[in-house]
Amino acid sequence: MKKAFISIIVLSAILVSCTKNFEDFNVDKKRPSEVPGQYLFANAQRALGDQEASTNVNLNVFKLWAQYWTETTYTDESNYDIINRTIADNTFRVYYRDVLMDLKKAKEALGAEAVQGEEAATAKANRLFIVDIVEVYVYSKMLSIFGNIPYTEALDVTNNIFPKYDDGLTVHKDLIDRLTADYNGLSGSASFESGDLYYGGDVTMWKKFAATLKVKLGLMAADIDDTYAKSVVESAYANAFAMGEDCRLNYEGGSNSNPLYQDLVQSGRHDFVPANTIVDMMNTLTDPRRPLYFTYFEGTTDYIGGIYGESNNFSQCSHIADPIQAPNYPSILLDYTELAFYLAEAAERGYAVGGSAASYYNAGIESSILSWGGSQDDVDAYLAQSNVAYSTAAGNWKQKIGTQAWLALYTRGLDGYTSWRRLDAPTLNLAPTITNYSDIPTRFTYPVREQTLNAANYAAAAAAVGGDELTTKLYWDKN
Repeated sequence: MKKAFISIIVLSAILVSCTKNFEDFNVDKKRPSEVPGQYLFANAQRALGDQEASTNVNLNVFKLWAQYWTETTYTDESNYDIINRTIADNTFRVYYRDVLMDLKKAKEALGAEAVQGEEAATAKANRLFIVDIVEVYVYSKMLSIFGNIPYTEALDVTNNIFPKYDDGLTVHKDLIDRLTADYNGLSGSASFESGDLYYGGDVTMWKKFAATLKVKLGLMAADIDDTYAKSVVESAYANAFAMGEDCRLNYEGGSNSNPLYQDLVQSGRHDFVPANTIVDMMNTLTDPRRPLYFTYFEGTTDYIGGIYGESNNFSQCSHIADPIQAPNYPSILLDYTELAFYLAEAAERGYAVGGSAASYYNAGIESSILSWGGSQDDVDAYLAQSNVAYSTAAGNWKQKIGTQAWLALYTRGLDGYTSWRRLDAPTLNLAPTITNYSDIPTRFTYPVREQTLNAANYAAAAAAVGGDELTTKLYWDKN
C-alpha cells in the first residue's frame, strides 16, 4: 500500500477584537518571521491531519454527529450543541489560521525561492501545485461544513480583515478548476525533498490524490448540476487511486501521537463509546469489521453500543478498538475505499466510469475490510450475505451505497457525516433533544465571532444560504 505521511495566522475578524491591531495579533515573537516554505507546508499538513483525526469536543464533533461514537457523561455535543464550546469558531479558526494561512505563507516562500536549471524549476513548480492541491482539499472541507465561506477575500490580513462570503457552488467549481490545473501542471518526479508529510514528494501520488479529490467534488455537485458533475467525474476517475492507495498522516508516537490517543488515553478520561447506531447495524449484518472497530462488552462476545445522545455508563458498553487508540494510528484524508463508493454512485447516475455500480460497491467493501486488517475470506463471506449483496440488499441504490460507504468511513467523522447528508442513508437515531428526523443538523452555523465582528458579511451569507440554522441544507444537499 502506498503510505502517505499526513499552525500561524488567520483570516478575518474572527480572532481579533475591534481595538487590537490585526498584524500585532498575528506576530508570534517566539517564532522567526522568515520560515522556509517546506516547513510551513509540513506544519499545515500536520494541523490538517490532526483536525481530521481529532475527537476533541472543542474542535471536531463529527464522529458524534455521524453517530459512530456517542458520549458518556457530557452529552451536549451528541445533542447538537455547538454554541456552549463555540465549536464552530474553533473549527473555523483551525482551518483558516492553522492550515490555510500556513499554506498561503508556504506558497509565498516557495514562490520566492531562486532556482537554477530546468529540473530545479520543475521541482519548484511541482511544490506550488502540491500546496495548491492541499489548499483545495481544505476549502472543500469548509464548504461541506458551512456552505458559503470566505474565499476570494480570505487570508488577506493586511488589506481586508472583514472578508465577504462567496457563493458555495461558485467556489466549488473554482476548486475543481484548480485541481485540473494542478494535475495538468505536475510533471516529472522532483518536488519536495523534505517537508511533505503525506507523500514524501511523490509527484505520481499527488496526481492520483488530485484526480480522486476531483471525483469526490464532482459527485458532490451531482444533485445541482448533473451534466457538469458527469463531465468532471469522467475526466478524472481513470487517473485516481487504485486499490490499496490512500493519503494519510502517519504518527510516530511520543510527542508525535495521533490526537485520538491524546483524547482517549492520555487524557485519562472515558468520554466516548461506540454508538448503538453503528453497532446495532453491524450486528445485524454480522459485519467482520466489528472486532476491528470495537471491543467486546466485557465478559461477553457481544458488541453493545451506547445509546446515542444519552448519558452512558462506560463500563456497560463496548469500547473503541485498541488499535484506534494507539499513538501511531494514522489519520486518513482520502482513500480508494471512498473513491470506489463514489464510482458506484457515478455508475448508477449513468456516468461512464469503466465499471458497474455493483463492481465498485463490492470493491469499496473489499477495500474497507482489507484495509482494516480483515481477510479475503471475510470479504467473500460478507458480500455473500443477501442483506449485503448489491442485487439483494434492501433499499434503493442510494440506501445500499450510502449505508456501506458510511460503515466504511468509521473514524472519519466529517466524511461519514457528509456521506449521510448526500445520500440520506443510513437512517440515524434521534437524539433526546429532538423529536423529528428533519431536526438532525445538516451543517454548522457560522462562528459567533463572525456574527459580531464581521456582521454585514455574516448577514449576507446567512441570507444567501437560506438562514444560518443547523438544519439549513447546503447548496450540494438538495435531494
